Amino acid sequence: MILSLCVLTPNRIVWDSEVKEIILSTNSGQIGILPNHAPIATAVDIGILRIRLNDQWLTMALMGGFARIGNNEVTVLVNDAEKGSDIDPQEAQQTLEIAEANLRKAEGKRQIIEANLALRRARARVEAINVIS
Repeated sequence: MILSLCVLTPNRIVWDSEVKEIILSTNSGQIGILPNHAPIATAVDIGILRIRLNDQWLTMALMGGFARIGNNEVTVLVNDAEKGSDIDPQEAQQTLEIAEANLRKAEGKRQIIEANLALRRARARVEAINVIS
């Protein structure tokens, strides 16, 4: 058995291929999805999508959205997504350091919330690069 995975952003199709298994970051934790998974719809958190192709694991940074699972098809609709292999490690690390500095400087609820979200996005990008397969 195999899963059909499609990852979409408002601007492009990031992934549209068959996979063996995925691990998805949801708002209530990570879930593993194998063929014949029970049908569900779930919110996708800012975090990492792990994709297993045969014996190889790939990663993707997801920036929040929704996922629908059913009939061995997984559709992930997210605000943005980047394959771990497409992320520049130096730029991602720089963005993380800037986000950490911005959070320390943030004043007021709105700035703190925005800085926290930017930090979570930056951490997801760095994690997508550094995941050990």
